[in-house]
Amino acid sequence: MAKTSAAATTGTRDRIVIAAARLLQRQGYVGTGIKQIAKDAEATLGSVYHFFPGGKEAVAVAAITHSGEEFADLLRAALTTADDPGAAIEACAAELAVGLRESGWVDGCPVTAAALETLGTDSEIQRVCAAALGSWERLVEEKLLASGFAAPDARDLATTVISALEGAEVTAQVNRSEEPLRAAGRQLARLVGSYGVQGEGERVSAGGR
Repeated sequence: MAKTSAAATTGTRDRIVIAAARLLQRQGYVGTGIKQIAKDAEATLGSVYHFFPGGKEAVAVAAITHSGEEFADLLRAALTTADDPGAAIEACAAELAVGLRESGWVDGCPVTAAALETLGTDSEIQRVCAAALGSWERLVEEKLLASGFAAPDARDLATTVISALEGAEVTAQVNRSEEPLRAAGRQLARLVGSYGVQGEGERVSAGGR
């Protein structure tokens, strides 16, 4: 009986986190209420507060962490689709474009939405958003380093890639079109490809040093 209760408890918490993550994608942090989270998770309000005594902010922190890990999995898989990092990044942009279209242009990035709505605050939400963005940048950086890019270039390019994809996703939602993401993917691939090879596989800026 103890094992069954533990499984049920874990399932309820997971449903709350997943429901909150989806609502944050579609409505943002301000537009999402704790009662709606409970309803969509098929959980009681008491259950939500049992798992998250800190209320809505605590649920949002867990949901953003979940979404950050979910996108990291998608990014990690996309980056393995091609040895060439530019092609892999373009494939990631295309996958995001298709997913956004299939959602009816509503499932954007909850990390971006929550971050923008809590700007100027020293909140846990801001910290987990920053951590998620940083983890995505590191995945791209690792791909570039493995492809022979110099460390400073890899860091700068990784920041550029994630920033461009985040911005393109918002533009795609507004325009209800895949093209902003696909265009970003093409241009990011060109940018990555503009770095030449020098010496023992070391990549340097196309402008040289």
